[in-house]
Amino acid sequence: MRTKLNGSVAILLSLIAFVAAVAWAADRPQASAARTAQVTIDNFTFKPATITVAVGTAVTWTNRDDMPHTVVAEDHNFRSGALDTDESYSHTFAEPGTFVYYCSIHTKMVGKVVVEKR
Repeated sequence: MRTKLNGSVAILLSLIAFVAAVAWAADRPQASAARTAQVTIDNFTFKPATITVAVGTAVTWTNRDDMPHTVVAEDHNFRSGALDTDESYSHTFAEPGTFVYYCSIHTKMVGKVVVEKR
């Protein structure tokens, strides 16, 4: 009887420790979860034209058009080279704010990244 009781107590304590560990882990921020967002360049437009992301997000622009395009920040904080079809460019936004960008080859192509603290 005593061995059976000690075994049951050990199982109960193990179960409590497991539940506590799971609860603790659920409350911890997930630092390893990388934030990413996508913008497509197609038919001489950035899609979506405005994208809202959290601080620390890497935005990737991919050219799906058959013409080269660039991604240039209005404040020149970031700038891609010419992107041919299916080429990409990424920039990580470390600060909150609104960042307007354009294609330096086709200057009527304009987009915006809104970066928020979350």
